[in-house]
Amino acid sequence: MLYRQRYDTFIRHYDDIGYVVNKRDFTDRVVDASGAVFLDALSRTPSSLPEVAEQIARRFRGTPAEFERDIEDFYRILEEDGFIVSGETVAELDSKDIRFSYSTTDQRTTCIDSAPKILRAHENTQSFLSAYFKNRPHLMSLQIELTSRCNERCVHCYIPHENKTSDITVDLYDDVLRQASEMGLLGLTLSGGEPLLHRDFCTLLNRTQKYDLSIGIMSNLTLLNDEVLAEMQAAHISIVGVSLYSMDAAVHDAITCLPGSHKRTVRAIEQLIAHNIPVQINCPVMKENKDDLAAVLRWASEHNIRAISDYIMMARYDRTSDNLDHRLSLDDVEPLVQEILLGDEAYRDHVVDADFAAVLAQDKREDPVCGVCISSISMVANGNLYPCAGWQGFVLGNVTERTLRDIWENSERVRYLRGLRKKDFPQCLECADRAYCAMCMVRNANEDPAGNPLAVNKHFCDVAALNRRVVEEWLAPEA
Repeated sequence: MLYRQRYDTFIRHYDDIGYVVNKRDFTDRVVDASGAVFLDALSRTPSSLPEVAEQIARRFRGTPAEFERDIEDFYRILEEDGFIVSGETVAELDSKDIRFSYSTTDQRTTCIDSAPKILRAHENTQSFLSAYFKNRPHLMSLQIELTSRCNERCVHCYIPHENKTSDITVDLYDDVLRQASEMGLLGLTLSGGEPLLHRDFCTLLNRTQKYDLSIGIMSNLTLLNDEVLAEMQAAHISIVGVSLYSMDAAVHDAITCLPGSHKRTVRAIEQLIAHNIPVQINCPVMKENKDDLAAVLRWASEHNIRAISDYIMMARYDRTSDNLDHRLSLDDVEPLVQEILLGDEAYRDHVVDADFAAVLAQDKREDPVCGVCISSISMVANGNLYPCAGWQGFVLGNVTERTLRDIWENSERVRYLRGLRKKDFPQCLECADRAYCAMCMVRNANEDPAGNPLAVNKHFCDVAALNRRVVEEWLAPEA
């Protein structure tokens, strides 16, 4: 019997646990120390049962025959859960290793910042990892801004347009990628600016392949060409995120301030679909396109594309707020939430679930606020590290001056963020609306004059209260 991890499966070993995730099916598992050894014996190259048993026996100092039954049982469960394939021949493995295809995969269309995020997570695994990494942070996810330059000038962008000027060097990219891989990195997101503006984009994407990473790309896709498309097909792309603001070209182009951008973006999305490259449409909702969300979601559904929406806009990272002139008012948000209730079946199921009310009763005081600097970090083209892409007013260190590991383990600002807990937001813990809100430090910091992440922003409180009221009014007839 031969065993091999599936194409869309990634395996990592963190201290005394093993972690396996399938990026196609959005499923994951955590196993104990023994299970981690069994996971480590798998790879993208087929291995026979005797070969795997011999490798595991060396770790446990036993004979291969002692482990074969346990291996078969353990791998059978992994295969049933969709993480590996087994078979008598390589051809059989290939036939079972079904890759992403728009013709066979059912994508989800969701609206975010309207539903309680804790209920949209993979609760068991992600809760375990959150608790595990709280005291033993591991870098699982890294976002690298390949260039701050962008060919669009989106009216709501959190990056000041005058700062969109620099590209990462290939040498710096290679060095950071090597360091991050040595730290156990699992997911890499390539972003900008507009990453396709980098003249070496294809080279940089190609360099990721030797590290077996789950790759995400955030792009407006207006510069997609045959060379980039071919490199995307060769790389291990888990998702390409693209903003589509409206099915009305005039509305979309008015937001991007780039004439013709809608036509090029839509055409590029269709090209990715034709080549079975996973796409996710992001549709931030603002004053300009507040009546256009339904059409975007409908178009995405017709093309079997996952789409998400977000009506929570944050200020720029330099704490200027002209972009917030485009943010929806509470009067604008209310009909949008009502539309989501009517159109998002998954959200309706959540709010009527008996466990939904229990969220309010949960004591989360000692939980981290979010995963920044616990499992994730972001870097821009000049080597500066930040908690997340939108929080570029809070430099954690620079990888041209210190190693990535040194900053991750020893930066005072990193340690400060890791030390924060939900109890540091006492008004949030006692708030009746907290199931409809997600504490977000970057939203607070970018809009606070002093950049204080603990200064809770009233706008988000008001949105949460509105969310709760609309849902309770909707539920009232069923009470």
